[in-house]
Amino acid sequence: MSDLSDQAVHFGPYRVHPRQRLVLEAGRPLRLGRRAVDILLILLEQAGNVVSKQTLIARVWPRNVVEDGNLRVHMAALRKALGDGQAGQRYIVTVAQRGYSFVAPLSIEPMTLPTEGAAHFQGHNLPLRRTRMIGRQALIDSLVRQLPAQRFITLTGAGGIGKTTVALRVAELLIGHYPDGIRLLDLAPLSAPSMILPNLAALLDLTHAEHEPLATFARSVQERQMLLVIDNCEHLLDDIAMICETLLRHAPRLHILATSREALRAEGEYVQRLEPLACPPATGNRAQALGYPALQLLIERAMSHQDSFELSEAELPLAIDICQRLDGIPLAIELVAAQIERFGLPGLLVQMEDNFRLLTRGRRSALPRHQTLRATLDWSFELLTACEQICLRRLAVFRGGFSLASAAAVIAGEQVAPAQVLGSITQLVAKSLLNVEAGDDEMVYRLLDITRTYALEKLSTADELQATRERHAERCLTLMNQAQDDWELIATQPWIDRYAPLREDIRAALDWSLSDQGVPLLGIRLTVSAMPLWQELSLLREHGLYVGKALARLEQSSAPSQRLHMALQLALGSFCYHTQGGTPQTIEAFSRARRLAEADKDLAGQLRAVSGQMAVNLCCGNYHDALAQSLHFDQLGPQADPLLALSAQRLRMLAQHFAGEQALAQHTAEQVIQRMAQSGHLNRFTHGFGVQYDQSVASLTLLARILWLRGYPERASRTASQALALALQINHGTSICYTLALAGVVIARYNGDREAAREHLDQLLQQAQKHSVPLFHTWARCYDGTLPIADVQGLGLVEDILLTFNAIEVSDAVFERATQGAAGWCAPEILRLRAQTLADPDAREALLLQALALARQQGALAWELRCATSLARSWQTQGRIEAARDLLSSIYAQFTEGFATLDLVRVRGLLDELQDERPA
Repeated sequence: MSDLSDQAVHFGPYRVHPRQRLVLEAGRPLRLGRRAVDILLILLEQAGNVVSKQTLIARVWPRNVVEDGNLRVHMAALRKALGDGQAGQRYIVTVAQRGYSFVAPLSIEPMTLPTEGAAHFQGHNLPLRRTRMIGRQALIDSLVRQLPAQRFITLTGAGGIGKTTVALRVAELLIGHYPDGIRLLDLAPLSAPSMILPNLAALLDLTHAEHEPLATFARSVQERQMLLVIDNCEHLLDDIAMICETLLRHAPRLHILATSREALRAEGEYVQRLEPLACPPATGNRAQALGYPALQLLIERAMSHQDSFELSEAELPLAIDICQRLDGIPLAIELVAAQIERFGLPGLLVQMEDNFRLLTRGRRSALPRHQTLRATLDWSFELLTACEQICLRRLAVFRGGFSLASAAAVIAGEQVAPAQVLGSITQLVAKSLLNVEAGDDEMVYRLLDITRTYALEKLSTADELQATRERHAERCLTLMNQAQDDWELIATQPWIDRYAPLREDIRAALDWSLSDQGVPLLGIRLTVSAMPLWQELSLLREHGLYVGKALARLEQSSAPSQRLHMALQLALGSFCYHTQGGTPQTIEAFSRARRLAEADKDLAGQLRAVSGQMAVNLCCGNYHDALAQSLHFDQLGPQADPLLALSAQRLRMLAQHFAGEQALAQHTAEQVIQRMAQSGHLNRFTHGFGVQYDQSVASLTLLARILWLRGYPERASRTASQALALALQINHGTSICYTLALAGVVIARYNGDREAAREHLDQLLQQAQKHSVPLFHTWARCYDGTLPIADVQGLGLVEDILLTFNAIEVSDAVFERATQGAAGWCAPEILRLRAQTLADPDAREALLLQALALARQQGALAWELRCATSLARSWQTQGRIEAARDLLSSIYAQFTEGFATLDLVRVRGLLDELQDERPA
């Protein structure tokens, strides 16, 4: 096998290409996890021989210490995905005390890769296949053919009948057939209708504003040709029906495949009911019986639990009887098959007859199928040990997947010692009551929705719900504290991959702990610690709602924690800033945070509060106040911490730029970017400072502005593009909005690139709406003129930018602000614009000379050029051609780039006019 890099291995319906690590099933790629592929390739290398567990672990996890349990889970996942055991076919067997062996016949063939191979891995979020389909192929083939014509199909049936499995297989077979991809939306973790659209918008990477009409949202996908799979709709029927109807009405190339225990009763819906797996009749020969899918499933699952299992002729009638008693319900068959190793088929049937009394009425008077499954769950639950029962019901509080450590934290307590958890979890997996997904590095456990609902009922009956929810919330707090620590140490995408899947559990923990039945202090601490999660996922509005609830709870406390109060005020300040701008509420939040930090002698808290106040002052146009705060920030002593020192330096650059010290700001900016590159960009955010943006994006954004003012319009444009590309790469919403608002739109406008300016403005509107950042949506509307600047407060910076676009007139108040030295970076431009309105030539010239001198003092060559252009035109009308030309040409000569930009093109034209007007 090690020499077969250019050949393929064929067994059963599979063809394996070792060099490409590609497994094909009937010519289509089989999506297996990385570790599962590793295991398969090693076993194929040694086909027919026994490979020890130690050898497999050493080769599959060469750099990790891994227990046998990890290997067993990955091996079980591989076997299920291959359909090992179906129709009696064995691929991999366990050799007791020795290891594993690949035993199926195989052949070596020339390598022929499918032309569509790689494309099948793109454009979807479907999970890896957990099991090979049994008994549904004709239905699946029919659905694959029907879906393009029907557009909207709902799979219905009793719980445990296999709706999700069928839907995922249909979607998997359609990978590559939809140009805009396939998306799976699982509604099981969502408890409220209001959560559907935000989750769907995030899934489709769409904009969704609160209170936006559903039709407006639907029009966002009108050009997409895609398949939307919506799983577990039964608890949100009316809302999901209306959403589906509206989407299909406005998006003619969108197709929907839904699963629900009952029909959605929506317009255009085609309902496909899933029937149970066909069971063999009591009479008939063995070969005929083995052709029925219910019996195939029972045998395969029995073999997955017991390698030596074989169905004898004598036991065949017993197996058929079991399948019939279980009405062919796949989940019920799996639960019962998990007990065959323990009882054997004869003993299992006795157990069912003794304890499964609901099913003893006979096949002709069988109970409704949901009762069959309920009875099966009851029976399975009763067969558990007391410890296993406690574990199962306590796991019901998890909304999504969870690790073994999380399970232990929630389970361990009264009646269950920590040492008992692993054994109980292992048994729950073995008995098919708990699913385990083999991730590349960690096992992820998950309850099926129907099992979770059952276990939650048991938890409530046992009067353990409150205590278990409290342990769940404490575990969420531990995870979010770890997330805060990792925030500075782990790159963005791995951090999001690790912690974003926890958001449904975090929401559930916050909703409970901040409610009247919860533990408020726990909820308050979780609100504070979860800040990085909402920050990275750009869910500021949602975080703001929890911050408001936490503050209300804190105020009701008899002994409120000053540190927690400070952290919540900081979070409130950031939320208010991004939703309202520099309003009194924003200012008060940061001021309160600062007073609390000072009272607590909390240096880090003071730094965060000051930085928040500084951001507000910049937004309001109070540039010198912001500069003073940056100096005060330095005096607080962040130099002792290298990361805080770097953040302080970036804030200093920010203040220098807006205060009008461009040469100094450029020097500081280049130092910051160099230091960030040397540090590996680990300190992505200002570590809990008042207003959060990615530091690399923010630094490049400011550098782009500085470069333009310093006379480098092309470098400025490239740097702005670099900042935007980085923000889009890390997909951080507020950072994207920040760089578009301060650099992307602005520099394109300055350079006269109308097309780029319009594109960036549209992008800013979309991103601000998508990520619920009203502040930047307001900026964008001011930029495009749909919202008069006079109608908003606390946006002095936006007003100044609009002035530099020559989009609004210079008011007396603005002019006075510039003459008093409070207008900072844009003061020369304000003076120039005001001068152009003056009728008196002497007054106009005096003001333009003042503006020119100020631009030079600031090191703002771009403003110098504009001032010189206005002065030269004024002198041209007075016949002072030589003076005009000398002034303008001396400044124009200082430019080394950007000669195609708007200002420089105009200057070149004016210089040519002045040249033509020179005396002969």
